[in-house]
Amino acid sequence: MKLKTKYILFLVLLHLICLVMSYFIFEKNKVIFMVAEVFIIISILISINLYNQLISPLNYLRQGISAIKDKDFNVKFLATGKKEVDELVDVYNRMIDELRTERTKQQEQHFFLEKLVQTSPTGIIILDYDKQIKQINPKATEILSSNPEHLMNQLLDMKTGSSKTLRIDGLQTYKIQKSRFIDRGFERIFIMMEEVTAEIFQAEKNVYSKVIRMMAHEVNNTIGPVNSIINTALSNQNFWLPDKDVALKSAMKVAVDRNQNLNVFMRNFADLVKLPEANRKQMDLVFLVVSVSELMQFPAKEKNINFELNLPDEPYFILADAGQIEQALINIVKNAIEAIDINGIIHLELDIVKHKLTITDSGKGISEENAEQLFSPFYSTKKDGQGIGLTLVREILLNHGFEFSLKTIHPNCTIFTISL
Repeated sequence: MKLKTKYILFLVLLHLICLVMSYFIFEKNKVIFMVAEVFIIISILISINLYNQLISPLNYLRQGISAIKDKDFNVKFLATGKKEVDELVDVYNRMIDELRTERTKQQEQHFFLEKLVQTSPTGIIILDYDKQIKQINPKATEILSSNPEHLMNQLLDMKTGSSKTLRIDGLQTYKIQKSRFIDRGFERIFIMMEEVTAEIFQAEKNVYSKVIRMMAHEVNNTIGPVNSIINTALSNQNFWLPDKDVALKSAMKVAVDRNQNLNVFMRNFADLVKLPEANRKQMDLVFLVVSVSELMQFPAKEKNINFELNLPDEPYFILADAGQIEQALINIVKNAIEAIDINGIIHLELDIVKHKLTITDSGKGISEENAEQLFSPFYSTKKDGQGIGLTLVREILLNHGFEFSLKTIHPNCTIFTISL
């Protein structure tokens, strides 16, 4: 039973008792009985007035509570002229003003945070209470687009509070951090993916540049004098009597040739370090692709590999260093030829609408364990490979600001894509 119902029942019962008692007490004196009845009626009226005054704050409270439940912080009460009620009205109005201000701040902060997450250059994934994806921003979607299921499983398998680096397609490198936050008393998980490709590439370049310079310096300092001594000895006929020491003379010639090969070997590494800034000029990429395919026809024919060209009829001009781009394309096509054992196809296509050049080969493809290391300096899957080719391609394309990728789509279909 409600409190106001109890109060009304109490007043009704009290006044009924008074009426009955006044009847029995003043039954014989009608004048006094009538006066008593008038007092009881006045008491009833005063009780009703007091009831209305007492119930008024409760009505205000009920209406205020209803507004708060509905999250309507615009409902405010006017002063009634009664001190006690007005104190309650004033407290309520000030509380509503604070709640409205606080809600406005929270909405603004939530809107700002939402915009920040959506426009952030860092990939952000927020999980719900059941560890399912609740929100993912465009950058994270882009990062996971190459292999969403596999990459997402890797991220979910990480321990909360840990971090690691992840290389995708052997090129883009990301620093992954997995952490937690408390939302309404419950733990939520979020994952941040920050690209550090440029920093990693620069650190790698600084290291291998220093190593190559030291190696080249020591090799050149040794090869020059040694070859000079050997050539002087070979040119001195007094050292070589007829039909004698022929084996030694041949061995010394082999040593000179080997030194020359070593010199060329080191020069290849030095070219990687000394790669100049791109001298950009307007060039016809269609003409360059045709030239490279014609140049590589001879090694391709030895393995019965055919070239398929899908190029526009008109020239397609780009602003680039023709020499460097040619060097990059030669390395890409050379790798495609080497990836095919025998009898295959290399397809070169230039899409002038999407501004993309693709080189597709029907070779054996790239294994998952090798895919992450593709563009790492000195990494090679070939028995006698130096690991320079793709690194040089990487440096040339990065110098031009061209995005690129190398991946095996399915068996016998590996695509090198360059976004111009």
